[in-house]
Amino acid sequence: MNITPLKNKISEIIGSEKSTPEKLQSICDFLKEEISYYDWVGFYFKNGNKNELKLAEYAGEETEHTIIPFGKGICGQVALSNENFVVQDVQEQDNYISCGWKIKSEIVIPIFVKDQNIGQIDIDSHTVSPFTAQDEELLEFTCTLVGNLL
Repeated sequence: MNITPLKNKISEIIGSEKSTPEKLQSICDFLKEEISYYDWVGFYFKNGNKNELKLAEYAGEETEHTIIPFGKGICGQVALSNENFVVQDVQEQDNYISCGWKIKSEIVIPIFVKDQNIGQIDIDSHTVSPFTAQDEELLEFTCTLVGNLL
């Protein structure tokens, strides 16, 4: 995967005149369309002062997981650890929230504002072991830009 044109497009979306929610939705749509194994792309953000995440913009099938408590599932674990979490096979994870039988792998990257974890980008794939260091690099780049935007 050549991530340079992908990074350029993400930068272009962030720099556009759209509202922040429109930018986030455009990023979700773009990543889902451009990367064949990104089957669900969404942003979760800390829900006010509660120790939970709330689903914001996303692209892919609807999910019942619109609120995720800290510590629960991959997203909830990232909310506490402040670290990337790459799961190449969700069946190997004890603390996994199933979003559907098609999901085989997941990658979650935190978003920081002033060194505080305020949310994350979450990618689900119908493929086992699709994620590479390039995915992490692209998504970290995206989360840095989103953090600067917020």
